[in-house]
Amino acid sequence: MRRLIAAAATTLVAAALAFGAAFGIVALLGATPEQPNTPLISYDTGPVGS
Repeated sequence: MRRLIAAAATTLVAAALAFGAAFGIVALLGATPEQPNTPLISYDTGPVGS
């Protein structure tokens, strides 16, 4: 019975660690800074109709 409790506790701890690691990785990936929306190339446009 003692081995069964130890195995269950080990499984629960491993599942909690896996969940925490996955949650942490997703949080880090979602923490990327906002990128500026500026074009690399811009073309000057002349007046319309010329």
